[in-house]
Amino acid sequence: MRKEQHHKGWNEIKTNDSWAIFKIMGEFVNGFEKMSKIGPCVSIFGSARTKPGDKYYKLAESIAKKIVEAGYGVITGGGPGIMEAGNKGAHLGGGTSVGLNIDLPFEQHDNPYIDQDKSLDFDYFFVRKVMFVKYSQGFVVMPGGFGTLDELFEAITLIQTHKIGKFPIILVGTDFWEGLLDWVKKTLLDSFSNISAKDLDLIHLVDSDEEVINILDNFYKESGLSPNF
Repeated sequence: MRKEQHHKGWNEIKTNDSWAIFKIMGEFVNGFEKMSKIGPCVSIFGSARTKPGDKYYKLAESIAKKIVEAGYGVITGGGPGIMEAGNKGAHLGGGTSVGLNIDLPFEQHDNPYIDQDKSLDFDYFFVRKVMFVKYSQGFVVMPGGFGTLDELFEAITLIQTHKIGKFPIILVGTDFWEGLLDWVKKTLLDSFSNISAKDLDLIHLVDSDEEVINILDNFYKESGLSPNF
């Protein structure tokens, strides 16, 4: 009897997994339809816990404003903290402000600076990350936690393995990122040779909004803007 119940429960799990495909597919279809209309954009990543008075909140807001003034839109994860700062800067600059929201039990809630027709909701992190990579012409990465590092290293991996075209990855905040970059260069590159020197070519470390815009403009003067697919 127990064996039969076990098999019944396992079959129900497999059935639920099969039906989940349709929900996943729906998120992809909705995302592709909306994101394909937004035009060239730059994604801004960073901690949801950063407060409005923090220097990096203010810097993210300033960077986002300059990004839209330079002709790009801004994409964020749609929540509070650095994400809110990015959408706020884009909103104040009169540009495209996109929010890719994720349903989480804590921290995440929509911020009020996302364009109403450009707010998307996701249940699956992996679908959301596809939208970031597919529709971004650059990543601006502010100080953050595990989620920020996840998005950063996924982009680096996809570029390294030629699964997507190259685009600028801009780390903002020497005091935050310098230790990580030193470890990558000394340990991954020099000590173990687990990466190549050219893998680091597109990673930039900056501290100002002007540097961010210069890197984006210089890159696209040479290569031209195009979707990442």
